Amino acid sequence: MRVIRGLHNLRAAHRGCVATIGNFDGVHRGHQAILQQCREHAARWSVPLTVVVFEPQPREFFAGDQAPPRLTRLREKVRLLRDFGAEQVLVLPFNDALRSLTGREFIDQVLIGGLGVKHLVVGDDFRFGCDRRGDFALLAEVGREQGFGVEHTRTFTVDDERVSSSRVRTLLASGNFSAAARLLGRAYSLHGRVVRDQQLGRTIGVPTANLPLMPQPLTLRGVYAVVAELENGERYPAVANVGFRPTVGSKRPTLEVHLLDFKGDLYGQRMTVFPCARLRGEVKFDGLEALKAQIERDQNRARHYLTAAMGEKDSAQHHDAEQDDGEQDYSLPLASAPLGRETASSDSSSAGNSADANDG
Repeated sequence: MRVIRGLHNLRAAHRGCVATIGNFDGVHRGHQAILQQCREHAARWSVPLTVVVFEPQPREFFAGDQAPPRLTRLREKVRLLRDFGAEQVLVLPFNDALRSLTGREFIDQVLIGGLGVKHLVVGDDFRFGCDRRGDFALLAEVGREQGFGVEHTRTFTVDDERVSSSRVRTLLASGNFSAAARLLGRAYSLHGRVVRDQQLGRTIGVPTANLPLMPQPLTLRGVYAVVAELENGERYPAVANVGFRPTVGSKRPTLEVHLLDFKGDLYGQRMTVFPCARLRGEVKFDGLEALKAQIERDQNRARHYLTAAMGEKDSAQHHDAEQDDGEQDYSLPLASAPLGRETASSDSSSAGNSADANDG
């Protein structure tokens, strides 16, 4: 896998490929179908499969913190693209220079001069270029002139509805982790490295592993029953807070995880966190004692849910595995709705700005 950051880093060895372009946020089953489509052509041409992505994503450049929350950081997106067959990822910085290119200039500089594409697979609603002339018709016209093929992506549906990143976001924000996993082909997860923070959890008997999040809109916000996976593959039931910890105050979002049955030092380790059920929203409490009492209730609810749900999963696993739900991890007890009624919450959930109509 080669990651190429910017057109200026393209070399002769990178030229001659089958390419596709998009955000690929979440690398869901619709994206996976596109990558399979590209792999078929790449095998026929005996050339690498190249995925072109933008950083930041265009909506983030134009809308800032009003842009839809990301499902995957760039690091995780690249890993998933590799897992599904991409051999090269060209990361184009979306800036004033790139946005000022006309549609034809983008084709000439990126696709022809930069990548030397043999075949291109894009959505028939793909738009690019400052002049708004960049579309599927222009790509097909230039492809005929320059000798490269252009075809539109195949639509992938689940329950007779197109799979999209916005649909996944809506499901996650509503607490339906089971349905989101069906669209992703895997359980949704958060990743990061454990860092030292204020260590306030230790003072109230609840040590937590803190994973900094990017200062971007949050896909999830609140308190969740989760399964935490360590670098060695061991998994633990846990409770996680995603957000700004209003009782103690935090200027940037943090994923704060308390492992229920673990003793040890996690600093510096990478951790994967699988949200399984939403417990409640973030609340600003009057003090640490009130916070501690609520945390104990959260721990009890999470332990009860995870223990009970894991038992149900074991008995239903064989039946579920027969269904065509991608590569889901059936050992995870993914809820289809938040657990019961929540207590009064002072947070503003990410659900309100979670969905974007056309972000693929």
